[in-house]
Amino acid sequence: MEMENRTVVSEFILLGIRNTEGHETILFVVFLGFYLCTILGNVLIFSAILTDSRLHTPMYIFLCNLSVVDLGFSSIATPKLLVSLSTKSRTISLGGCMSQVFFYHFLASTECLLCTVMAFDRYVAICHPLHYLIIMNWRVCAILAAGTWVSSFFHATILTSLTFTLPYCGPNVVDYFVCDMLPVAKLACADTYVIETVTFTNTGVVPMTCFFLILASYVRIFYSILKMNSAEGRRKAASTCASHLTVVTLFFGPCALVFTQPRQSKVVATSVQLFGYIASPMLNPVIYTLRNKEVKGALRKLRGGQTTAR
Repeated sequence: MEMENRTVVSEFILLGIRNTEGHETILFVVFLGFYLCTILGNVLIFSAILTDSRLHTPMYIFLCNLSVVDLGFSSIATPKLLVSLSTKSRTISLGGCMSQVFFYHFLASTECLLCTVMAFDRYVAICHPLHYLIIMNWRVCAILAAGTWVSSFFHATILTSLTFTLPYCGPNVVDYFVCDMLPVAKLACADTYVIETVTFTNTGVVPMTCFFLILASYVRIFYSILKMNSAEGRRKAASTCASHLTVVTLFFGPCALVFTQPRQSKVVATSVQLFGYIASPMLNPVIYTLRNKEVKGALRKLRGGQTTAR
């Protein structure tokens, strides 16, 4: 009730993507194609892992969780962006704006933590192979997977609550193509020092900590790979890490560009953000299937074909 009394603005206007006048149809077709490919790719990965008992291992269970994240993440901004491009309707309700802020931070945090957990899984598999089944047992796997979702839920709830308990008296024009915390908070009729401080901690310090944990894991992994006597063993170990490293780069790369270069042009910043929202969730399932025989075999089995011998 207090929030309703203080909030005058009942909807926001998203300015959308800059300098796209006259190109709305082309962008609509491109974004729709990316979105449909994202849904198809991640649904196939999710279904293949669930239906093939050979893939019921920690590595693929975490990949299954990542597919769910990508499905949700691609749906935060793309549907509204498609509507905006086709109808030129740029308004979004207060509830819709709150949902975008919540799910962005919920799913982005979940993916960040999942990448860290997957790096730990690779570390145990390569550096401690004899103890892998003991360390990464089903109980530990379930705790790690559930922990990423639960902690991210509280993270997103705190940030969304801080954003929308601020009073909004107008204007209501968000200079962005999606509702995000800082662009929306700039419109508040109150001091935003607290939310800016919390934002720096939650969206800056936490991802950096995850990144350095991943980096430390791979330093140890590469050291173990170099010590292997078998060339075939080194190749297989490196191959299992290549896909995850590529996904980590796609996730942290755009974040680093945006946060380390705050003075970059709006066009560049928007392009980087669009890549994170639209392209990255589509590329993840492609990356994990290109060189993964087990996933390819499960996909063939899913469509009724014959799997190759392992």
